[in-house]
Amino acid sequence: MYNALESLHPGNFAFVMATGIISVALEAQGFGGLSFVFSIVAIIAWVILLLLCIARAIGFYKAVFIDLTSPRMVFSYFTLVAATDIVGLLLHSYGFVTLAVVCWFIAFTCWCLLLYLAFSVLTFMSHEQNVNIMHGGWLITIVGTQSLVLLGITIAPSFGEYMHYMMMEVHLLWGLGLVLYGIFVTLFCYRIFFLSLKPQDLSPLLWVVMGAASISANGGTSLLESQDLLPFLTNQKPFIDGITLMIWSWATWLIPLLALFGIWKHIVHKEPFAYEPIVWSMVFPLGMYTVASERIGHIAQFPPMIWISQIMIVIALIAWVLSLTGLLSKIWRLLASG
Repeated sequence: MYNALESLHPGNFAFVMATGIISVALEAQGFGGLSFVFSIVAIIAWVILLLLCIARAIGFYKAVFIDLTSPRMVFSYFTLVAATDIVGLLLHSYGFVTLAVVCWFIAFTCWCLLLYLAFSVLTFMSHEQNVNIMHGGWLITIVGTQSLVLLGITIAPSFGEYMHYMMMEVHLLWGLGLVLYGIFVTLFCYRIFFLSLKPQDLSPLLWVVMGAASISANGGTSLLESQDLLPFLTNQKPFIDGITLMIWSWATWLIPLLALFGIWKHIVHKEPFAYEPIVWSMVFPLGMYTVASERIGHIAQFPPMIWISQIMIVIALIAWVLSLTGLLSKIWRLLASG
């Protein structure tokens, strides 16, 4: 068990992200009872993983230091940011406004520390002189950034007369997320299209590219629906409107491409399926795309987008069940061997 704690992958928080966003999607589709079950699972998992990470940081601080100084691993810690914001959204939906605000400030603090740490690691500690170290997981940075937008908009009214401070903050974060997405997706496309690619290079983390676009589109819809107190922010809505539709269309285009990558890896090259914590990084984008499609469909009053969300929630649920089966099997083997 100690070995399992030492090797605990920070990306395990993606389970909370996936479960939480599916809960949000189910609520939007009218499945309130099932949504509540997913909410409880997500919140409990977040608490357990948070305690395990604290225990790992205390007991195995060297392993944590190695992760935080690795350009391949440091970005995985942004799952903590996104998971905390998703939990905040769930808590707010059940009336726990103060806890939701606390979640936002915890997530924002972690985001600030991780963002500058990650770029410092890339600048000063990366010795590889090419982009082979680049992978889809780097875009979890954008997911964490845009999750701050989603929860920030939700809790903004609780700040009273200072609401416009939070609204300015989330607008800035949304724009920063788009800039970071442009930087990382450029590196990602160069890595995929112009350097040699092996089947093992194609992991579920690739889906984060689509998930980052989907949560950016979801953040855009939240900004469009918000009531801005500052005229300057109100004037931004036409710009946000266009960018939101554009980034959603990009996410939609990516889905068949990512599916083709999976076919190339598992069917053409016969790489076996195996559970790993990063598999939840594929489930979360499916859930987030579902929510983004449903919200844009309602804002645009365009039913086909809502139909897409109804199809995608089924796919997301199937992916969640299969991933959970793999997780439970791994836990069972771990307990049996220990």
